[in-house]
Amino acid sequence: MVLSRRAVLFLGFCFFTFVFFTARSLRQPHAWESVPQAIGLGEYLPSNSHGSGASTNWSMAYNVSTGHNKPYPYVPRPNFVTGIPKPLGTQYTKRLVVPRTTEEDVRWIAEELPDWDTAIYGNEVMIYLTYVIDFYDDLPDVSVFVHAHQNAWHNENLFGGDTAETVRRLNLNRVIREGYMNLRCGQGPGCPDWMHPGEIEPDETKQEEVVLARAWSEIFPDDPVPSVLAQPCCAQFALSKERIRTIPRSRFVFYRDWLLQTTLSDYITGRIWEYLWQYVFAGEPVLCPDESVCLCDGYGFCFGGLDNFRAFQEAMEERNELQLEADNFDWMSEDLETTKSFGDLDETMDLNIPPPGGKSENERPLAAKTREVEALLENAVARGNDPRLRAEEVGRPWKYGDGF
Repeated sequence: MVLSRRAVLFLGFCFFTFVFFTARSLRQPHAWESVPQAIGLGEYLPSNSHGSGASTNWSMAYNVSTGHNKPYPYVPRPNFVTGIPKPLGTQYTKRLVVPRTTEEDVRWIAEELPDWDTAIYGNEVMIYLTYVIDFYDDLPDVSVFVHAHQNAWHNENLFGGDTAETVRRLNLNRVIREGYMNLRCGQGPGCPDWMHPGEIEPDETKQEEVVLARAWSEIFPDDPVPSVLAQPCCAQFALSKERIRTIPRSRFVFYRDWLLQTTLSDYITGRIWEYLWQYVFAGEPVLCPDESVCLCDGYGFCFGGLDNFRAFQEAMEERNELQLEADNFDWMSEDLETTKSFGDLDETMDLNIPPPGGKSENERPLAAKTREVEALLENAVARGNDPRLRAEEVGRPWKYGDGF
């Protein structure tokens, strides 16, 4: 039997359709693909009622509390642009946003930073989002999000780990230009290649990694899951008013509702969001700026380029090693004196322990290296105090009369 050309085309179409849908049904999904998208979303107002004049497109989201699909507002990715600092000499309005527990003492803020407005209340991620939602129409020029403790290991070493000194030195003009700025310049932990949302093998040092892809599909249901998420830790950053308002207020309500209804623990959600803020406010899954540029333009420590900054780092490491040796010498001397006082030392033993009150052999090298480090720091601050040199070092345009 001879088939007509039309019949052959029809049978070919049927065969192609059968093969396509059979292959699709046999494909093994990733672990997160079987999870209903956008779990934990509640009711939302149209985005044009929260600062966006555009009409709202509504997609469907699954609400775990009711078991039903509900609409959520689709919002296109924001168009982030470079901000324009105010004229030289103009003061910025500014506010510290601080989550705290009832046990944490935050009196240091009023004592150390009396010229900053504050918003202080509990649970880190929830509070950051709640602040943005509550103050969306009444934001200062710059909002800085920090932890309640004044001293922490994750603050910059150049500031002695002091949050107050970090905030005092923060260049608000850079915050305005960048829109979003992580307060930590040091790359680790968090950069340059840290979280891998597709990972399925648990890592005790990154417990949130194996649930990141699922969380991403719930929080950003319209965006593909990135292969890497990275920025310097630890959820302390600054935002300009313009950058916050680039995103409709309804989107922040959307994020907060996810926190309210997700089954993940507060600990894990906090760790997840630590590596999401740069995507929310900068549109970048990986945001690891050069450390020397961050220190120069962000805080006024300009070493004269990356090579000079690395030379400073090496000098600091050598100085710290010499200091450790000196500290060990003093500890051993004191320990020997204590042992003698209790009569527990066998005088015939050759322990090669320094005598009490003795001088460490590296005392002079330590003093010399300390002077070298201090001179490098003084020079870096002097360069950073010159707005022209600061702009040149970070590759930023500058003209006479410009500030930092």
